[in-house]
Amino acid sequence: MSGRRTEVIQKEETSLMRVYEVMFIISPTTEEGDIDKLITQLSDVATSQGAQVTKIDRMGRRRLAYPIQKLTEGYYVVFTIEGTGLEIAELERRMRVTDAVIRYLTVRIDQELKRAEKFRSARAARAAASRATRSSRSRSQIAVAETSDEEDEE
Repeated sequence: MSGRRTEVIQKEETSLMRVYEVMFIISPTTEEGDIDKLITQLSDVATSQGAQVTKIDRMGRRRLAYPIQKLTEGYYVVFTIEGTGLEIAELERRMRVTDAVIRYLTVRIDQELKRAEKFRSARAARAAASRATRSSRSRSQIAVAETSDEEDEE
């Protein structure tokens, strides 16, 4: 019985595709060719685990907000990944043991995307309602103006 329950839980986990943003900073002492290899390698780790890397944003070399391991600059990279979360654990493990990666941060952004979409749709609904009331006011003002013009003519 417990074996079947485990299968159901695993199926539910795999059906929940979530969106994550993984930002990591590569040491500035790493050569450009090695940076490209590392980015490809980390992307392959995520895809081999079943995730889909939808976007890779190479922000380039930037100044750090505070020194990390006596470094003041770093090469910033952001992955946008769709997956179940299990892939993220493996990706973070790989980044933790890679010397070239000096910091990383993973954020689940699908909730924020839903919240932003909800605000956008509410704003659009308010704008449509406001336009409708404005147009009805304009029509009533035009009707009043036409009525007063007709009265002036008489």
